[in-house]
Amino acid sequence: MSKPSIVDMESISLEPVAESSARLRIQWLGQAGFLIDSKVGRIIVDPYLSDSLAAKYRGKRFGHVRMMPIPVNPAEIGSVRICLSTHHHTDHMDEITLRAIAAGNPDCLFVVPAASRDNPNLSGIPKQNLVAADAFSPMDIGDIRIYPIPSAHEELTIDEAGHHVFLGYLVSIDGLTLYHSGDCAPYAGLLANLAGRKVDIALLPVNGRDAVRKEAGILGNFTLDEAMRLAEDAGFGFTIGHHFGMFDFNSIDTGKAELTIREKGTDNFALAKMGRMYEF
Repeated sequence: MSKPSIVDMESISLEPVAESSARLRIQWLGQAGFLIDSKVGRIIVDPYLSDSLAAKYRGKRFGHVRMMPIPVNPAEIGSVRICLSTHHHTDHMDEITLRAIAAGNPDCLFVVPAASRDNPNLSGIPKQNLVAADAFSPMDIGDIRIYPIPSAHEELTIDEAGHHVFLGYLVSIDGLTLYHSGDCAPYAGLLANLAGRKVDIALLPVNGRDAVRKEAGILGNFTLDEAMRLAEDAGFGFTIGHHFGMFDFNSIDTGKAELTIREKGTDNFALAKMGRMYEF
């Protein structure tokens, strides 16, 4: 697959792609959040478009104060067909954000892990709009196919009912397949779960992990090197690294990361950038 066309803008574009030659248009919303537009509708993945965590952790060691502004008001995000949440952590499943999206989109379907179906963060979503996802159980929403696979937020976790708590999603739209891993670190079987699936675009977290964060309950993800290795081993067409720049205790040195990418000599891996549109 060829590299995407890249357009740098001052803000998030909410224009539909109906008149565009692009099949997919992807914009970063910060952290693990992405706005994905296609000719068959708009998908949002893991949007965190509030400052709810700063209020929750005010005065604590890890204050969760946003380092980047909220790029778009969720109440003004326009028509949304599907909202995907990979797991229950608030920076991926934010009650304030999801309530606003649901209020403006009465027909939007909210795809969430079955393990999170009753999570309080979903209290603002009408029950009929919730779709429970299970690993290895594909679902078709019109002409969009979603195939969930397990993710290891440091470890694979299964609840008492046998549901994987952390999921990644393979989303096939208009002949292209996108993989959003959710929060994930390497695990035995990940490559096998991706085998035979031609991933054109991958969205991978690159903020890493360490004992200090884990002890505080802040679970980690791929390091940049691990994400680049997965992209190469799995044969992803183009990969965007994300999950940095939101909280000061859970970020990366982007200068060093960009240098690493250049030194690897790869042209199919890039760090997400606010205000940048990737067209495929």
